[in-house]
Amino acid sequence: MKKTIYIADDDGNIRNLVRTFLEREGYVVNAFEDGESLLRFFSTNPSDMVILDVMMPGRDGFFICNDIRKMSNVPIIMLTARDSDADYISGLSLGSDDYFTKPFSPVKLVSKVKAIFRRIDTEDDTPHNDQGNISFEDIEIMTKTKIVTWNNEELQLTPNEYALLTYMILNKDRAVSRVELLDRIWGYETEVETRVADDTVKRLRKKLTKTNVIIKTVWGYGFRLHTKSEDTDDAEDASEHEETHD
Repeated sequence: MKKTIYIADDDGNIRNLVRTFLEREGYVVNAFEDGESLLRFFSTNPSDMVILDVMMPGRDGFFICNDIRKMSNVPIIMLTARDSDADYISGLSLGSDDYFTKPFSPVKLVSKVKAIFRRIDTEDDTPHNDQGNISFEDIEIMTKTKIVTWNNEELQLTPNEYALLTYMILNKDRAVSRVELLDRIWGYETEVETRVADDTVKRLRKKLTKTNVIIKTVWGYGFRLHTKSEDTDDAEDASEHEETHD
């Protein structure tokens, strides 16, 4: 079946431009003038992806993103006219998958849409055991429902955090480079996406604090999964080095 994408932007020119480019690629697109209209329609007719402008009449895109996240893990791309770290961090922390600053290339946006769907399709095809679960130490991932638990307590992860943790566990016996993560999770490498990868790792580390799993930095290369029981002292040193580096 064709993928369905919802767009909310109060600029009619941008709505039509994005819609045209996406429809050329075979996607079914519904466009809305504001986020509230999209949210109401989404609540009864979920889509496969949402593209949200940040600055819209009524509640802004961040509020709409937050409300969508309460009901769905659908991929969300944010659009904004403001190129600021505050907007960037706010969007990611609320669970958006990517962030485009206006003016943006519709070709690059389409490439990003394809990359996100390709990642999701890859996750769905990932081999797992008969129960549909993969695990590492005290963390268990139910790949069919995309639920992650620690000691039977659910960890609330964004789609990117889920994808990152799943990929790291599937490759737990080796270090994974930033380039590989950007390619497999975010689709292609850009300056912004380098920040996305690093920020996603930092947020995921905080959510794994109570578990026996840590993500260690392999300096100049990428990241690797370790356990606290393996090397607690090194884990603490790595965490301190990471905070100082940031």
